[in-house]
Amino acid sequence: MADTSAVYARIDTNLKKNAESILHQLGISPSSAIQMLYSQIVLTKGFPLDLHLFYGKPTAIGGMSRAELNAELAKGYESAKAGKSLSADDVDQLMKEGY
Repeated sequence: MADTSAVYARIDTNLKKNAESILHQLGISPSSAIQMLYSQIVLTKGFPLDLHLFYGKPTAIGGMSRAELNAELAKGYESAKAGKSLSADDVDQLMKEGY
């Protein structure tokens, strides 16, 4: 039998239930999921999720008036008409750099 150690953690009850429901659908036990996480940490020598602090504040259209939203949309439309557009890859790169 393999040499094993126990890992104990306290987490939110609803989070645990939701995660275990998804794991069950995938056919993965919670212990196996933790084993996978630890294996990826060792393999990548880092945490296998993209963790970062959010410094910028994206535009929330819910906080804009109709006139403000229309003005922003008009700017985008005029830029596109003038050929000032970016590829999806360029936008992805700018988002990674900015946020």
